[in-house]
Amino acid sequence: MVPVSSVLKLYHRDLGGVGRPPLVILHGMLGSSRNWISAGTELATHYHVFALDLRNLGRSPHADEMSWSAMVGDVLGWLDAQGLARVTLLGHSLGGKVAMLLACREPARVERLVVVDIAPKGYPEKAERAEFAAMHALRLDTLQSRREAEEAFAPLMPDRLMRQFLATNLEQSPEGTWRWSINLPALAAARPALVQSPLAAGDTFAGPTRFILGGKSDFVRPADTAGIRRHFPAAEIITLAASGHNPHMEARTEFVRAVPAAG
Repeated sequence: MVPVSSVLKLYHRDLGGVGRPPLVILHGMLGSSRNWISAGTELATHYHVFALDLRNLGRSPHADEMSWSAMVGDVLGWLDAQGLARVTLLGHSLGGKVAMLLACREPARVERLVVVDIAPKGYPEKAERAEFAAMHALRLDTLQSRREAEEAFAPLMPDRLMRQFLATNLEQSPEGTWRWSINLPALAAARPALVQSPLAAGDTFAGPTRFILGGKSDFVRPADTAGIRRHFPAAEIITLAASGHNPHMEARTEFVRAVPAAG
């Protein structure tokens, strides 16, 4: 699907559970494997858990291309490098879209699919607009700390937790200046494509599938159920009433209970 030369070597965290069936976690937009340490460590009771950083995010390499096929190719390359022929694949938001496409195009590699609070559909262009606007507006040349960055985000991002989340993508250079650890230009350029569905009309995955939704989130609506079942005919849909878009953080105990089928 993807030329070998374009595949990047993804960073990953091994969150434990050696000897159990493999579970591979793909994070959401502007996130990283770091956001999955707590939930992933708890899931290691059932699985050998690996949390990956997608290209241009977290600690993985940067590249100009941020297409669906490139991200799927990276994950397949990582699976091959680890000697993992077949895994349970869990993806949240952006990572959920990557996971859906990989499952549909390479079903032999996916034992079970878990999709977290995202649907196989296009989203309005305004999705994540405030986050990108806040990051582009930040003056890195005068920035002194992450706390200062969080304060600077406030006019565009009233949610304190979201401001803290964005600030995790900042790092200090050896000289002490601040910079983005993510490839912000590539991510911004890719946004119009990434808010669309990665799936073609005929894409399907017939294997075991579970969608875990946040009851307070509007990312997946009741009207999306038909589309979910069209692409994933075996899908179970579970809603965690107390959670928003990030159930692995907002309702972690319930989320960890909702994932298992292995071990």
